[in-house]
Amino acid sequence: MCFWKCGVLAHVKKGRVAKLTGNPDHPLSRGKLCPRGVGGIGLLYDPDRLRQPLIRREKRGAQVFEAVSWESALDRVAEQMRRMKDEHGPEALALFSHGYGGSWFKALMKGYGTPNVAAPSYAQCRGPRDAGFSLTHGSPVGSPAVIDMPRARVITLIGGHLGENMHNTQVQDLAEARRRGARLIVVDPRYSVAAGKADHWLPIRPGTDIALLLAWMHVIVEEGLFDHNYVAGYTIGFEKFKEHLRDKTPEWAFTQTTIPPERIVETARIIAGGRPASLIHPGRRANWYGDDTQRARAVATLTALLGAWGRAGGYYFAAKFDIPRIAMPKPKKELPVAADMPKDRVFPFADHILANGLRDAAIPGTSEYDIRAWMVYGSNLIQSIPQKKKTIEAIEKLDFMVAIDVLPAEITGWADVVLPECTYLERWDDIHAPDYSEPYAAIRQPAVEPLLQSKPGWWIAKELAARLGLSSYCPWGDDPEVYVGRRLTMAGHSLATVKKTGVVRGKPEPVAIEEGLDPSFDTPSGKIELYSQQMADAGLAPMPVYRPPKAPPPGMFRLFIGRSPVHTFGRTTNNRMLGEIVAENEIWMSAKAAAELGLEDRAEVSLPNDDGVKVGPVALKATQRIRNDCVYTVHGFGHSSKGLLFARGRGIADDDLMSRTEIDPAIGCTALNVNFVSVERWSA
Repeated sequence: MCFWKCGVLAHVKKGRVAKLTGNPDHPLSRGKLCPRGVGGIGLLYDPDRLRQPLIRREKRGAQVFEAVSWESALDRVAEQMRRMKDEHGPEALALFSHGYGGSWFKALMKGYGTPNVAAPSYAQCRGPRDAGFSLTHGSPVGSPAVIDMPRARVITLIGGHLGENMHNTQVQDLAEARRRGARLIVVDPRYSVAAGKADHWLPIRPGTDIALLLAWMHVIVEEGLFDHNYVAGYTIGFEKFKEHLRDKTPEWAFTQTTIPPERIVETARIIAGGRPASLIHPGRRANWYGDDTQRARAVATLTALLGAWGRAGGYYFAAKFDIPRIAMPKPKKELPVAADMPKDRVFPFADHILANGLRDAAIPGTSEYDIRAWMVYGSNLIQSIPQKKKTIEAIEKLDFMVAIDVLPAEITGWADVVLPECTYLERWDDIHAPDYSEPYAAIRQPAVEPLLQSKPGWWIAKELAARLGLSSYCPWGDDPEVYVGRRLTMAGHSLATVKKTGVVRGKPEPVAIEEGLDPSFDTPSGKIELYSQQMADAGLAPMPVYRPPKAPPPGMFRLFIGRSPVHTFGRTTNNRMLGEIVAENEIWMSAKAAAELGLEDRAEVSLPNDDGVKVGPVALKATQRIRNDCVYTVHGFGHSSKGLLFARGRGIADDDLMSRTEIDPAIGCTALNVNFVSVERWSA
């Protein structure tokens, strides 16, 4: 349902899950669930679930398959994997993964010998913020992000819309912070749910966030509002940074952002007045315009000026539960990663493999060697990577593709073999023990038996490993419950005890400087780097620079996307329970711009983009809650898969309109907000 991994209690009645509630013992849910969490039953009993293994019988994309036995399907996949390895080497196979169940297949890939394992969530979502903070503070933000919102005095959301982007824990924390009197500043071209709760809403021109951040820092430095002791003790490069900010005045920023100078000054003083408990929220999906690592650097440097890194109410130092792993053999040799070796560029600070890079490497001649086969686990690449035509071109070049999923998403329609996995409510997965404000380890155990002919991911990976002679890389064997129990026992815990609560929590540890922690920063200088010599050595700007975005052509609008509180990307839009609440997306447009085009609220419209791609019909939301120069929609709708009987054809697929992208030179991630669209009355 979601990557947040809240603790859930499944209430089972007569062999069926009747209700889902939040686990009060789990630190991420605290007894509460968002709509997606409650709606998990809709996935479990979705009538469109993949029922049995499938083998393609017509051309790729035609979505014509034959149902076969598990033996036949697994034999086919293992045969192709063996052939790929013999003829082209193990590196010719790439794994795309999203979701915690992917850990089983990552272990299989380790034994198989391919280094080409990627999650679209890095290059298409969170990569820039982690790179920006790592370059500045020496460590990433993490997931869940290491933010101490409940103790913050001032919270600033810049491009984040909590309340629609329903990260359960953070939404609870934001509500608690506001209850305690924290001030809220929201920077967003759209009057979001969070903006409706804010003390200050700044309707910024899209793509100018760095200008605003630099202007805020100009005010804070020029007025001496920064944390002098913190900056002197923990940072490096302040004098260079101060000079860099000299001309980044609020008046200059006004010409870019359209935010009046007096409001920039006022909010800068509020932000500084809350320090060090002044949290500049890092957001989640940070891939916007191609300069995203620099924008994350700007957030990180502002955080440093506020003295908020490692401080109560800012960013905390995470704790982690030490759960030993079961040893596996080491791969025989390390192979180069295809996505790290494009022929025309190098991305010096990418610390994860790029999904878009692996996609491109399937097009012959793009990389140092060709990717010839894909294994896709729980990741609908058709919707999750921009430039859909390029994704389809890459798929058509492949020798083989296997998709492992719960639902017949678009990507399964392009696969050669489809393997139906059971849902999270029907299977064991590995222990989850993330970095967090308190150490904990959670388990996932099945509430009901797998339905239809679906199988758990651990079983699929184990069966493939057995056929390939790689069983030693699947130490869970035939019983992941025993495997999870062994890991817990090695950490001094009892599986029987943990099964009763679903989670074991460790002793709370100090997480902030005020609580006695001595901070360390994993940077070359050992300090917070306001001036990054690493960036300079890579030929990139060592301090955040502002690059004006392209202006919309006449009659066109900037397109940007977001989330619905009841849906997770396109994963949940076929869910009948959640679909009763939000069945399709709509296109937000300012009432003024709509009136100028002769369009009324709820009119059916189509959207042609600047490359001639056209989508529609979709309902128009004419509103005063958005700027005149942009339009907005929720991602994850407009499905084309024949098997998604509820979601197919509802709303529009915004990814169809992402025919262009820009590549961040620091980490290679893809910008998702670079296309422009027109809005026209729909005609069939």
